[in-house]
Amino acid sequence: MPAFDNPPDPLKRPPADELEAHVALARSPRVGSVTFRRLVSAYGGVARALEALPEHAARGGLRNYRPVDMARVREEISRAADIGATPLLLGDDNYPKCLMDLTDAPMFLWCQGDLTLFDRPAVGLVGARNASALGLRMATELAQDLGSEGHVTVSGLARGIDTAVHEASLTSGTIAVLAGGLDVIYPAANAGLAARIATGGLLLSEAPPGLQPIARHFPKRNRIIAGLSSAVVLVEAAERSGSLITARMALEQGRDVLAVPGHPLDARAAGCNRLIREGAGLIRSAEDIRDALALPVQRVDGFHEETGAWDQGPMPDSARQLVAGLLSTAPVAEDSLIRVLGLPTQSVLSALMDMELAGQIVRHPGGMVARAVA
Repeated sequence: MPAFDNPPDPLKRPPADELEAHVALARSPRVGSVTFRRLVSAYGGVARALEALPEHAARGGLRNYRPVDMARVREEISRAADIGATPLLLGDDNYPKCLMDLTDAPMFLWCQGDLTLFDRPAVGLVGARNASALGLRMATELAQDLGSEGHVTVSGLARGIDTAVHEASLTSGTIAVLAGGLDVIYPAANAGLAARIATGGLLLSEAPPGLQPIARHFPKRNRIIAGLSSAVVLVEAAERSGSLITARMALEQGRDVLAVPGHPLDARAAGCNRLIREGAGLIRSAEDIRDALALPVQRVDGFHEETGAWDQGPMPDSARQLVAGLLSTAPVAEDSLIRVLGLPTQSVLSALMDMELAGQIVRHPGGMVARAVA
């Protein structure tokens, strides 16, 4: 896809060295959002945090850890500049505030378009790629009605429902979250739509330019759709569909999940019907969405980072072994580990970070950790 015309940039871009260090820390092996934030907090900035990575990995048992090659970082930044993409760095004023509280918030985003859309209420509208005519009509009407009331729509630029949502709300405000790079539009048939969103709406991706999306990238994309939205509405979703993954992530993030019912014999409605049976709000029109958004959101308890001095001293090997002994491949909450171990909080968190960088543990949504599968 050719580069878009560069829109006016209202942002003051970060200094080149700061941007390079931020991207390098985010792209380094096994650095997730939780570890990213803790490192930056511990060392007072991304550059010093980047330098400390090998030390932490060595404390976790990995002696040959290497951060990302800076040549790759500079290539990513250069490709982003070539297509007129703007970086949104976690912690900066322009970063979307609705994502800040997520335990797995993107460490940075590349964007093209109107950043003022972040200041307006947003509703996620997602659904089946092989949508029915009635499903497409419903998605279009919901998007148009929500747009007329000042709401921004958020979707994933996929075929079917996503495409209908973006098309119907181009003039009122729409955000498309991509699984691949901003210059790699999937499906290719939506390249023209993406170009119009880049000039009249907003395109977002945490992937580097040029990255071709594969299956594992889409759940990461879906968590951003959920995080940007005050509620997620499903319009036709089969069982085990990507839309149901978005719904699960929305619930984990404390967002409302709503669904449009469908015929019991239509497989494309099976996921929506199941969600409604399990308690999701039933949606017949934009008015139902308005009514649901007026209700208080039942937030899901998640992990809340504690403040305080960072214990940068090495954790005793015996204590680290205690942490490892409590972990299995089934995720467990970090705060539960701390309570069971009875060790200083920052010592446990430091050990977990060291173990993550060494590839011994993996993180899951909601502040959960598990032993990595060998």
